[in-house]
Amino acid sequence: MPVATIDWVKNAVRIIDQTKLPNKTVYKDIKDIKSMQRAIKRLEVRGAPAIGVAGALGVLLGIGDRDYKDHVAFKKRLDYVISYLGSSRPTAVNLFWALERMRKCAKTNARRPVSEIRKALLKEALAVLREDRIICRKMAGYGASLIKDGDAILTHCNAGGLATVDYGTALGVIFKAHEDRKRIKVFADETRPLLQGARLTAWELVREKIDVTLICDNMAASLMANGKINKVFVGADRIASNGDTANKIGTYNVAVCAHYHSIPFYVVAPVATFDISIKKGDDIPIEERSGDEVRKILGRDIAPRQVKTYNPAFDVTPHGLISAIITERGIIRPPFSAIRHIIK
Repeated sequence: MPVATIDWVKNAVRIIDQTKLPNKTVYKDIKDIKSMQRAIKRLEVRGAPAIGVAGALGVLLGIGDRDYKDHVAFKKRLDYVISYLGSSRPTAVNLFWALERMRKCAKTNARRPVSEIRKALLKEALAVLREDRIICRKMAGYGASLIKDGDAILTHCNAGGLATVDYGTALGVIFKAHEDRKRIKVFADETRPLLQGARLTAWELVREKIDVTLICDNMAASLMANGKINKVFVGADRIASNGDTANKIGTYNVAVCAHYHSIPFYVVAPVATFDISIKKGDDIPIEERSGDEVRKILGRDIAPRQVKTYNPAFDVTPHGLISAIITERGIIRPPFSAIRHIIK
C-alpha cells in the first residue's frame, strides 16, 4: 500500500520530509507551530489534502498545553494560530477548509472549559485525518471505473499517498486500477521546477510495482500525437464553482494538448478542494515562489544567478478542457452545473 505521509504521534505531527525523497525516506516529528508553518511553506509536507490535515494538526501544536487565564485569551491564541498557519500557502483551499473546521469546532464548544475545548479540537483534527483515508478510497473507486485494461495514463506533479494521508487522489485512482488487476502503463511528467513527478510520483509507482515511465514535461504532446497516451489524471489545489481548476504549474499545458488530441482529461479531488465562493479560475489566488527554484535544480545552479525568473506554483485549467471531476461523492461531468449541488 502507499506510504503513510502524516500522522499524530505522542503530541507531535510525524511527516515524511518530502524534500529528501527519493534518495532518503526521512520521518520528521514537528512539535511547534513555527516548524509546521515552515514545513508547509518549504514543501516538506505538500499536496492539498495533506496540507489540510497538517493545518488541522498544526492548530493542536499552536494552542499547546499552556494555561490560558480565560476563554478570551484562548480564542485570541486560536485566531493567531489559524491566521499564521493560513499564511504558509495561499492557493490550496484544503488548508483553509481544515483551519475553518477547527475554528468552528472551537466555537461550538466555546462554553466548555478550555481543557474540554482542547479535547474536542484533537478529536476534530484526528477526524480530518481519518476521513481523508476514506475519501481517497471512495474517489479511487469512482475513478478506476474510467480506466480500461491496457490504458496508458499520463499524470502531472504528485497526487499520490504523499499528497494525502496515505493513498492519493489521481494516483489513488491508478492504485485502485492496479489492485483490480488492470494492465496499465503510467507516464509521469517530471514537473519542473521542483520535480515532484520525478522525485515523488515515480518513487510511489515504482514502490507499488506499477509500470511507470518518467518523461520530461515537454515530451507529453509528442507522446499524445503518437498515440502513446489515452487518458490523463491529475489532482487539484482549488476548484472554482464553474469547474475551473488550479493545479501544479504545467497542468494547463497538458490539458490543452489532451484536448487537441481528443484525450480525456480527468481531475480527481475531494469536496474540500472546491471553493464555491470563487466563480471562475481568474479569481483563484496563485502562489508565486522563489526564483531560486527555477535557477537551481536540487541546490545546483543551472542559470545565471542574476537572471530574472517567473515562478507561479500553479496554473488554472479552464473547465472547458476538463472531461470530468472525480470526487468522493461521484463523478461530475460538464457543464459542471452540479458542482454546487454535489458539494453541499
